Amino acid sequence: MDALLQDLRFAWRTLAKSPGFTLGVVLTLALGIGANVAMFSVVDRMLFRPPPLLHDPAATHRVYLAETYRGKEQASGSLQYARYVDLTSWTTSFSRTAAFTEEDLAIGVGAEAREMRVGIVSASFFGFFDAPPVLGRYFTAAEDTPPNGTPVAVLAFAFWQTRYGGRNDVLGSTLQIGPTVYTIVGVAPEGFFGLWPTQRPMAFIPVSCHASAWAAMRLRNESWWSTYQWTWMSMLVQRKPGVSLATATADLSNALLKSYTAQLATSPGMTPLALARPRGIVASVLSERGPKESSFAKVATWISGVALIVLLIACANVANLLLARALRRRREIAIRLALGVSRARLLSQLFAESVILALLGGVAGLLVAEWGGAVLRGQFLARSSQVSVLGDARTLLFGGAAALVAGLLTALAPALQTRRADFAGDLKAGAREGTFQRSRARLALLVLQGALCVVLLVGAGLFVRSLRHVRAVPLGYDVDPVLFVELNMRGIRLDSARNVQLRQELLDAAQGIPGVEFATRQVTVPFWASWNQTLYVAGIDSTDRLGEFYLNAVTPDYFATLGTRILRGRGVAAQDGAHAPGVMVVSDAMAKTLWPGRDPIGQCVRVGADLGRHRGGADTAPCRYVVGVAENIRSQKLGNDPGLFYYLSAAQWHPQDGGLFIRTRGEATPQVETIRRRLQQNMPGASYVTVTPLRDILGQQTRSWQLGATMFLAFGALALALAAIGLYSVMAYNVSQRTQELGVRAALGARQRDLVKLVVNEGLTLGAAGIVIGVVIALAGGHWLGPLLFQESPHDPLVFGFVAVVLLGVTVLASFVPSRRAAKVDPMVVLRYE
Repeated sequence: MDALLQDLRFAWRTLAKSPGFTLGVVLTLALGIGANVAMFSVVDRMLFRPPPLLHDPAATHRVYLAETYRGKEQASGSLQYARYVDLTSWTTSFSRTAAFTEEDLAIGVGAEAREMRVGIVSASFFGFFDAPPVLGRYFTAAEDTPPNGTPVAVLAFAFWQTRYGGRNDVLGSTLQIGPTVYTIVGVAPEGFFGLWPTQRPMAFIPVSCHASAWAAMRLRNESWWSTYQWTWMSMLVQRKPGVSLATATADLSNALLKSYTAQLATSPGMTPLALARPRGIVASVLSERGPKESSFAKVATWISGVALIVLLIACANVANLLLARALRRRREIAIRLALGVSRARLLSQLFAESVILALLGGVAGLLVAEWGGAVLRGQFLARSSQVSVLGDARTLLFGGAAALVAGLLTALAPALQTRRADFAGDLKAGAREGTFQRSRARLALLVLQGALCVVLLVGAGLFVRSLRHVRAVPLGYDVDPVLFVELNMRGIRLDSARNVQLRQELLDAAQGIPGVEFATRQVTVPFWASWNQTLYVAGIDSTDRLGEFYLNAVTPDYFATLGTRILRGRGVAAQDGAHAPGVMVVSDAMAKTLWPGRDPIGQCVRVGADLGRHRGGADTAPCRYVVGVAENIRSQKLGNDPGLFYYLSAAQWHPQDGGLFIRTRGEATPQVETIRRRLQQNMPGASYVTVTPLRDILGQQTRSWQLGATMFLAFGALALALAAIGLYSVMAYNVSQRTQELGVRAALGARQRDLVKLVVNEGLTLGAAGIVIGVVIALAGGHWLGPLLFQESPHDPLVFGFVAVVLLGVTVLASFVPSRRAAKVDPMVVLRYE
């Protein structure tokens, strides 16, 4: 221990004598370690860390339901309450089950009302956690019984502290959440966030109460607890002791088959059981992992690898600096060895220096991750301001481990150099002789930096190209000038006629706002909310087998508002009122699917929901005649969207539902608040409107590519800067060590440009070697990166060529400055010195 402390003190004094060197090393390591700590804080929460206070994470799972559609299996974590009841009743492998979802709902009334995250859970949900309430109680199964439940709420600890000051008399008071006034019965403990630690709910309410309020506004007379039409919630299960994952999955699948068969009895238009092949999946409790990792989680994993590469480049850079320092200290080391210092003790001192530098870099890296990483966490984790690096033990432990590994890696090169030292030769030769030959390790490290830099820059280029392809996708509608207006009634009950009147008032008010060009009503929003019904067309036995047909119900200005072109016929017109013949505008893809080679105009389509009003069946339901064909739009996915879409008249289809689209002059975002304030004046009671730019909704679909391009570019630029610094340091060091040689060359007639060319060519040789190795690695890794790209080959020659040119340019630049020094060598001074 005494020897260790002595080595640490000696290393500290040695480093203090070279503050510039020490600061450069610490900052380099801080960037590498900070990037990795910041990414770990994100990936750990997304893919590895169980929710806080979860009782048995290994046995707790989310349920996913898979179904085969058009030969391809698709899994979803959403299900109906009736399905949840079926799966709970008909399985035996689970000790407990729970239903849950979360939503942003307005909490409070008047000026204090704010939209906040609310956990909507069954009473059994709390039993999954070791989290007894700090005040009051949780709601019971009796209070969460369909159809209406009991309006009781449990507050989150943070909300109790901030809104109520932690008062005990909060129990029994009331709080309006969404449309319902709830009685507060308990307060959850500190640190309990359910399944949403990064999107922390402010309160928890029963499933039955929320569903009852929603059904009263939307489902009308349908029984939400027994219908299979409303897919809106998820299911949590916990395996019994001794039940394997395979057994639980088989049990769940058998229960799902029974439930699907029961649904077929009430919905004869469904896909037959033999074609659907439904099965249950028991998967991770973390939603990003799912049955398959989401594209967002995959991008996060790749960026974690990118951060690791940045750390390796930083370590190589620091190892180069330490190796140069060790080469400069060869005479000192030789003297110490001659005086009897053991090689083990010498290695211990070198490792002590590296570890001190790494620990300082680790501390600085934690600060980088805390401050600069907030931007990174904001990209991945919603509401990440509550996520701290410095206050999290797991992240701090990872940061310490990363610093220790970095210290050991950076110490290897000088340690190996010391083991090969010939102290007798070094004592005789002085500081210069043979140094250049011994710097091959530095050149190898430099080539490694260049290769890793190529990998990062290729990844950045591929994601940038993907993002360009995404932005070039023809959506079939405009995005930037369009706003989506959603009505939040908050329990205000209006009859059908008043609902229709309110929406007409809002439409008239919107059209009168300065800066608004067009406004229209709608019931669905691309990539936000969709609606599909089974269609009946003469000569087609089942349209469901042809694909899913999505609808919107609109007013006459819809196509002008969205910028969607009418290719044939006309759009919805003012004469298409409630008592006029039913009309329909279909997309071009839908027309070609249902009537290939025929004219779609005038064709009759019977919509599935019409059958409820005409019990005689599809033949007696009223026709909706096709009056126009519109261009295809993308509403479900940016990739291979079949574009099967149609438009009905809002006056003829659920006229009491939906919101508005508004088209502004120029970009819509700056006008959000003005439009919201004006429309709010028409809203009755505590109800309100939410105005969202359509660009923000679409941004959720492009987020993974945007994130990949941004982070790969950021880390790639950082890696390029580190590689350039490393190249410059190596070339400058080599020039300083070759002063005698360069002086002799100049004395023998070498011109300045010859000396510049000599040094630059050496740098280009190193750069070319790094590029070749990096290209090989990038080509091999393209197999895994390809699925994350959008319409972009992972072997795009343009990207590889551009990266090679950039790195060669940086190599020339980093080599040119030392080469100018070489060109100015005065041979007389050098020879006289020697």
